Amino acid sequence: MTTTEMKKVFSRPDSLKDVQTHYCPGCQHGTIHRLVADALDYFGIKDQTIGVASVGCSVFLYGYFDIDVIEAPHGRAPAVATGAKRVHPNRPVFTYQGDGDLAAIGTSEIIHTANRGEKLTVIFVNNTTYGMTGGQMAPTSLPGQKTSTSPEGRDVNTDGYPIRMAELLSGLEGTAYSVRVAVDTPKHVLQAGKAIRKAFKTQLDGQGFAFVEVLATCPTNWGMDPLKANERIAEEMIPCFPLGVYKDATE
Repeated sequence: MTTTEMKKVFSRPDSLKDVQTHYCPGCQHGTIHRLVADALDYFGIKDQTIGVASVGCSVFLYGYFDIDVIEAPHGRAPAVATGAKRVHPNRPVFTYQGDGDLAAIGTSEIIHTANRGEKLTVIFVNNTTYGMTGGQMAPTSLPGQKTSTSPEGRDVNTDGYPIRMAELLSGLEGTAYSVRVAVDTPKHVLQAGKAIRKAFKTQLDGQGFAFVEVLATCPTNWGMDPLKANERIAEEMIPCFPLGVYKDATE
């Protein structure tokens, strides 16, 4: 088979703009963007979807997705998404949030949104740090993890333990689907893609609130090269944040 006869089997999703990423080397936001865009393409909902981005690295959603995007105040993406969904009940709505945003200043918002059973999809990127603002300790920072605000490492005696959001939200009656995935290996990327697709299907079928927590890297704030940062997911993050489906009330 000649070059001109070769079949194209992999390409940029239609739901992503043809632009160069600005994310740091080794950052996995780009991978997660790809998986979300693949889901939008799969269901053919690009032109109907509304994305809601909060403060943090997630705020750049509008620069990469070829969809309508609303910017929300810090931690308030679930509230803004609730308003968008209630005004446009037939349009798919999702939030894209980091751990400093969703699990800290936005804890109340996400809990009450899930508890009400809002028909939304939430993509939660957990990289155990405040990525945009300088690498401060987050609610998800690991015990002993050194950050700009815990230079000696997170001390659970004074700072508490990492909050496991997938487990926490799975205990609420309004949550229809809650899962934790990772994007550190090809196998995990495939699993993450399926979970994100299921989370959107949960919303499209009108079954309730769907939550996908994605374990990801932040090499810059971790002070690691991309390869070491990726290894950290398997060695340190997954033992603290086990992968799996924590609730599936869709079947």
